[in-house]
Amino acid sequence: MKKNGFPFLIVLFLVSACTPTVALQAPDKPIEINLNVNIEHHIKVEIDKDVQASIDKNKDIF
Repeated sequence: MKKNGFPFLIVLFLVSACTPTVALQAPDKPIEINLNVNIEHHIKVEIDKDVQASIDKNKDIF
């Protein structure tokens, strides 16, 4: 009976020695994110012909 228990103890010892560990550690330097963003805006304004005519007639209003 002692012969059957000895290999079991060896296997148990080997399996317990291989336990994985996970370590979380904050980085020494801050995280730096560089974003090169180019933003362009195109604005289109349309005025009706009669409104444009009124503006042209009464330039001193604006």
